[in-house]
Amino acid sequence: MTATISPDASARPRLIGEAPPSPSGPVPDDGASLNLPPAVNLPRGLTALRFSVRQASLLFKARRELGETFAVRFPMLGRNADELTYFVSHPDHVRSIFTQPELAISTAGESPLRPIVGPNSVLTTVGSTHMRQRKLLLPPFHGEAVERYTQMIAEVAEREIDSWPIGTPFALASRMQAVTLDVIMAGIFGVDGEPAPGTPEHGLRKTILRVSDLTVTPLGQIAELMNIGRDDPVGIVKPLLARLDRDMYGVIAAARAAQGSEERTDILSLLLAARDEDGNAMTDEELRDELLTLVLAGHETTAHSLAWTFERLLRSPAAYDRLREEVRSDSEDSAAYVEATIHEAMRNRPVVPITGRRVKAPWQLGDWRLPANSHVLVSIALLHHREDVYPDPFNFRPERFLGVKPGTYTWVPFGGGIRRCLGATLAMAEQRVVLRAIARRTDMVAPDPRPERVMHRNVTMLPAKGAEVVVRSRMAATA
Repeated sequence: MTATISPDASARPRLIGEAPPSPSGPVPDDGASLNLPPAVNLPRGLTALRFSVRQASLLFKARRELGETFAVRFPMLGRNADELTYFVSHPDHVRSIFTQPELAISTAGESPLRPIVGPNSVLTTVGSTHMRQRKLLLPPFHGEAVERYTQMIAEVAEREIDSWPIGTPFALASRMQAVTLDVIMAGIFGVDGEPAPGTPEHGLRKTILRVSDLTVTPLGQIAELMNIGRDDPVGIVKPLLARLDRDMYGVIAAARAAQGSEERTDILSLLLAARDEDGNAMTDEELRDELLTLVLAGHETTAHSLAWTFERLLRSPAAYDRLREEVRSDSEDSAAYVEATIHEAMRNRPVVPITGRRVKAPWQLGDWRLPANSHVLVSIALLHHREDVYPDPFNFRPERFLGVKPGTYTWVPFGGGIRRCLGATLAMAEQRVVLRAIARRTDMVAPDPRPERVMHRNVTMLPAKGAEVVVRSRMAATA
């Protein structure tokens, strides 16, 4: 059960020229009448099912029929059955939501990932707790730390490309996960390359890859629906997490035992040494939630961004030909075209297509006025396919980003404001290195010329076949 972002002209929003400014932001709670946008007219259960497995088609259809701001009613545990969730995709509305964190509070605590990563992670905490964790975790994902990872990223990518079969179809997403998982484990646990068999890190790596494979199956999608709105996992997710926890707690125990034996700069060592205002260290449970979030969020999203990039490139011959030509000639413009290709792929197929806030004051969204405590979701996919911002938005055209810096509120694959992905710099560095290596060394085709359909898994949007490719030829790695 999958969905597709339709290239059919009839499915496109009718937006021509520059979008006029749209009033947006908090307004006084003066008793003025509310003016709610139209809602999707489907039973709540069917809405939840369609949103889980055919989210893209549901939202694009809603925008086409109801306008750029609309409401959806979801059945959520612990939530009023009549509560509406509002979707926005106008840049001015996005700006207002992202730039007023005191009044537009992240809904991360309500994330469907909460049963998996727990309540103590940088992903699910809010307010001062989140900012304290973010401040602690930001340095290892920026500046010199990312530069140190670059050589390792290149080496891992070259080894991975060497292992690819010639002439046989395979899913690029799983191969990219092997690369990005090694990179993120190096940053988090200080492991150089694939962990040695018998170590707790090796067990953790194997378990994560197995869990990732299982979650894209129909059984995994059913398990996702069963866990929506819960704090603790149920169903098949529970034993899967028990296995993951066994390995993660083993890694934590080994790190605690070795603490102080040598100077280390990996994230786990930094977290072990961290103390709060009262001088207390993080508990094993807090470490588990933080580390699991970083491992899962830090490798899967980047891997699938790379997979989507080549899924798009192999169906856009002019862009694919130019990328290989630029990279192989090492022209002055090659870096710019690589960057533009990444920006366009993340626009066209954002792996995380939605981010949410709960507004604590009445909120104006164009002609609409929402009540305080409304749940507002920014549809990144809809924002990225606005014809007034991106002409011909359903086509893959890296040239649109040449000499143009992505807009702060029109290109938001990493989210925005104080909740912007703290690993964005590392993710971009990984994509530059890996994209360049693959384009330089391989000539690939898609086994099926039709675009891969979109599959939704939890909060992510993935290629349904894992971005299947066939390598026709492979060049030797350069020295």
